[in-house]
Amino acid sequence: MPSAADEAASPNVTIHGWIRTVRVQKHVAFVDISDGSIGVGMQCTMEPAKARSLHTGCSVRLSGTLVSSPGVEQKRELRVSECVVLGTVDPKTYPLHKARVSFDYLRQHPNIRSRSKSFGALWRTRNSATLAIQDFFQSQQFLQIHTPILTSNDCEGAGEAFRVVTNDFLKAMSEPRAPGAPPAPSEFFGHPVYLTVSGQLHAELVASALSRVYTFGPAFRAEPSDSTRHLAEFWMLEAEASFLTSLDDLMSLAEASIRSITDGTAARSADDLAFFAKWVDTTLPSRLDALTAPFARMTYTEAITVLSAADRTWTHPVRWGLPLQTEHERYLAEVHCRGPVFVTDYPTAQKPFYMLASSSSTPDRETVACFDLLVPGVGELVGGSLREHDVHRLETNLRRAGLDPVAYDWYLDLRRFGTVPHGGFGMGFERFLAYITGMANLKDLAVVPRWLGHCRY
Repeated sequence: MPSAADEAASPNVTIHGWIRTVRVQKHVAFVDISDGSIGVGMQCTMEPAKARSLHTGCSVRLSGTLVSSPGVEQKRELRVSECVVLGTVDPKTYPLHKARVSFDYLRQHPNIRSRSKSFGALWRTRNSATLAIQDFFQSQQFLQIHTPILTSNDCEGAGEAFRVVTNDFLKAMSEPRAPGAPPAPSEFFGHPVYLTVSGQLHAELVASALSRVYTFGPAFRAEPSDSTRHLAEFWMLEAEASFLTSLDDLMSLAEASIRSITDGTAARSADDLAFFAKWVDTTLPSRLDALTAPFARMTYTEAITVLSAADRTWTHPVRWGLPLQTEHERYLAEVHCRGPVFVTDYPTAQKPFYMLASSSSTPDRETVACFDLLVPGVGELVGGSLREHDVHRLETNLRRAGLDPVAYDWYLDLRRFGTVPHGGFGMGFERFLAYITGMANLKDLAVVPRWLGHCRY
């Protein structure tokens, strides 16, 4: 037990937080409290009578003295002299009344799951990764810009954008029009507008004047998928650099950014990453160690050769010209390379209109100067390319993709007036978090996830 000298030397302190556990014994009650700022809670002791109204989830204000703890799990504990309940909890209905619950269960309670140890650790790690992104790109003389959320263009050209209309427009379109009635109101902007699927085109706009820029913000894709790998709303890191002529240099930049962001996150959130390694994925230490070695590099053509020679039966066919599926990507990263691998020079038909043709491209096998970074446990993490900087070739690419060059006239202007070779890449932030935490379902990596059929709150 703490000595009288311990108590005399300790000042009176007040702490606030939520109760994790309560254990009431005959002569003393033990209360574990957390304010979420770190993963470790504070053990508090008090008279049993003070703890009888306390339950897991209650918010409290506790005042008392810090004393040496006789336990081995903490050096000090709070001996409580005053306990004030700020918010009560009905233990019969509180979703987190059990010590451990599944991620499937927590997914049903996104408004409460931040109270769990796993999600507390996750949001702290997400914060650390955000800071690490800023540290790296600022150190490399990139300027952060804020690209628009509303856009008239789909930079991927895949038709997976959410269209934005006003309530008045929807109402007018749904009501029958009487003969002679005035015309229905036009769209708010006078033409169709969408939620952005990527900030890349607008980042190129600024990079054409400021050389090196990056943007970090939300993106939206209306992919009709309920898989663990897709979200309708997610965050993207995107970087663009002018005067860049080498795909190898672009990959080296992407590799350096991944390594630096991981190191910066680990430095700030070492305890939280240790929590994930213990409770979520025991292979995390080796997965993070894989980032210290140079990333492997191979062309799409070489990847097809590797997959064709693999001693296994594929669910999806392997043939030059067909997209690599998740099973193929994970085989390359997890089995063949046993670590991150850049796959480059994909067929032109698989990629968006803005990519530069590869130097090795041939009429019978047209390819573009691009890469996908594949990592174990996740698959594709980063995608990037050199951008087509010739206005005539870019206009031809738009037409081949079935897009109207007039709608992209502003983008073509960047090639008409002082064009330069350039390139860039984008990383799905939730996928990066999946890699460093072992959390396999992207729905668990967004604070309030949105996916097909689900947009709560």
